[in-house]
Amino acid sequence: MTEVRHIVFDIGKVLLHYDPSLPFNRLIPDAAERQWFFDNVCTSDWNIEQDRGRTWEEAEGLLLDQHPDHAENIRNFRLYWHEMVPHAYDDSVALMEGLIEEGRDVTMLTNFASDTFREAQERFPFLKLPRGVTVSGDIKLIKPDRAIYDHHIRSFDLEPAATLFIDDSAKNVEGAKAAGWQAVLFTDAATLKRDLAERGITV
Repeated sequence: MTEVRHIVFDIGKVLLHYDPSLPFNRLIPDAAERQWFFDNVCTSDWNIEQDRGRTWEEAEGLLLDQHPDHAENIRNFRLYWHEMVPHAYDDSVALMEGLIEEGRDVTMLTNFASDTFREAQERFPFLKLPRGVTVSGDIKLIKPDRAIYDHHIRSFDLEPAATLFIDDSAKNVEGAKAAGWQAVLFTDAATLKRDLAERGITV
């Protein structure tokens, strides 16, 4: 195991680790309708539209065209940040800040669209602290994709073998390993602390 000199967080859900049932119980009270929404609207297709760099309004417009009978709930989804982010500040965020304050070489990778990421930065000042963030919507890459790991390495002059990649998606973790990075799967802050400690990193 190579000494870890760089840490890369995928911040899609690793840092903004939320419980979707909290806001959507309020936004879409009917359980059957909420399940339909998750199955048909809140899907990977939505994330792909965001990854392609479309604004919220553009992605929302596509969904309204596809599902006009569900316009109210789709528009409510625009409240994503206003409803969901207040629930997101948990131990994983504190752990991230601790690594930064400790002087660790930390960068971030996200599939947020640029406008969404700017909203997050306004709410979470720590998102401005790391030395860099790759926003895949800006570079027209979609995760998980080997190219985005390579882009991140080039952008921030990282050494793949000395980089620890942290993500809550097993597919992304396997992709990072295939790109030559060390990688761990994020499930909760306590487990992540243990995984970091095994690599000689305490926080």
